[in-house]
Amino acid sequence: MNPVRSIRAAVGMTQRQLADAARTSQPTVAAYEAGAKSPTWRTVERMASSVGLACFPLVGTPLTRDQERSIALHAAISKELRMRHREVIEVAMHNISRMRSLNPHATSLLDEWEGILEGTTDQIVARMLDPSEHGRDLRQVTPFAGVLSPAQRAAVYRSLRGAA
Repeated sequence: MNPVRSIRAAVGMTQRQLADAARTSQPTVAAYEAGAKSPTWRTVERMASSVGLACFPLVGTPLTRDQERSIALHAAISKELRMRHREVIEVAMHNISRMRSLNPHATSLLDEWEGILEGTTDQIVARMLDPSEHGRDLRQVTPFAGVLSPAQRAAVYRSLRGAA
């Protein structure tokens, strides 16, 4: 996933808000996200730091199309989490209860999700959008089913088609 877009998704900011925090312009942020410009690692670190985040290099296998879609859906869910925190957490906890009976082999990941959901919104979002192998595994048993409306899901799918 695009690192600048990941920063914005993690903190729920607009391009303008991130640009202001990082002391750059909104068109620059847009160019980074569109791939028209490539930020240096130092720039990505500076942008993340400006909004209270840290960046770490990640080396691993590239995300598949399905994994990119999963992260994009979770970025949309993170916006809902920021707007309706208590309601989204209640949905997730209810889903975990249901999933335990349906997926007894996923107990350790479901236990981990329960612990994650006790964190702050920023901590939860960071785990939801984690591109690592373990983050990918966690998203395979996401407890956030039902948080997005069909229209919101369709908008995410349209945005991915437009980015391809």
